[in-house]
Amino acid sequence: RMPSCLLKLTRVVLSHKPFALFILIFVFVSFAYWDLGEDAKSNSPTYGLSAEVSCAHYVPSPLNIAGGPSPSTGNVFFVETSEQTSPSYLFSCSVESAARTHPASRVVVLMRGLAKGNTSLPKHWAFSLLSCFPNVEIRPLDLKELFSGTPLKRWYLWPLRHWEPHFLPVLSDACRIVLMWKFGGIYLDTDFIVLKNLQNLTNALGIQGDNVLNGAFLSFEAKHKFMELCMQDFVQNYNGWVWGHQGPELLTRVFKKWCSLRTIKSMSCKGVSALAQEVVYPIPWQNWKRLFEAVSALELQKLLKNTYAVHIW
Repeated sequence: RMPSCLLKLTRVVLSHKPFALFILIFVFVSFAYWDLGEDAKSNSPTYGLSAEVSCAHYVPSPLNIAGGPSPSTGNVFFVETSEQTSPSYLFSCSVESAARTHPASRVVVLMRGLAKGNTSLPKHWAFSLLSCFPNVEIRPLDLKELFSGTPLKRWYLWPLRHWEPHFLPVLSDACRIVLMWKFGGIYLDTDFIVLKNLQNLTNALGIQGDNVLNGAFLSFEAKHKFMELCMQDFVQNYNGWVWGHQGPELLTRVFKKWCSLRTIKSMSCKGVSALAQEVVYPIPWQNWKRLFEAVSALELQKLLKNTYAVHIW
């Protein structure tokens, strides 16, 4: 038999049909929204990873080199010219891949957002992970100090510079040229995944394709004449309002003059090498979606057979 309280509730509902329908719809929608919210929470990526990372879990013991990195090998540089201090997954993977493939080199990450003189890094899972690698150093990027003693000092100090539309990319272009000239070593953009050690690629840069060189990878000895010419061209032919004019187009201009060429091709000229596209840019930026397509192991091996690093664009 139906309990008396339920029977009374049924009579009330039947006598107030519109109101009861409204209540039922409200309850149903509330439960559905709550359920969807719980599903979304469970399926979303975990961005708030713990700032504490167990190094033994991520870093294999062979990388714990006795005595630390050898100072005789060139540095690998990464630069973050924005103020952000929360490295993305791709940024972290780039640095980690360089650290794993260059265990005897210092992998130096220069970040503009870090306060000079502050010895502690922000609490972030990426910094905890990268600190597991004995050859990774994360330092503040002091731009005035970096550009001092170079033709780019006056360029950087011009007060209206920061209002230009492509200032951050142009600033990155300036930093990599000066780093190569002052210190030498290897420069990589923070969207490179390194597959092989790059140290044997000296005084080299890569062909992006379509008769253009790209500076996302640079490897030069300190005080090299080619980098000096790049600094001079940066100032003399400066145009911060055109995308790429201070980056790929600058390197292409200088290399053509360096080798007396009209078109770029894979070659070595006066001690500077233009590397074939497959070496560091196996997939052109126009075909970036290929990086996220499923391929067979055999096809992948064939694609990356002669590749040292992959630019994710």
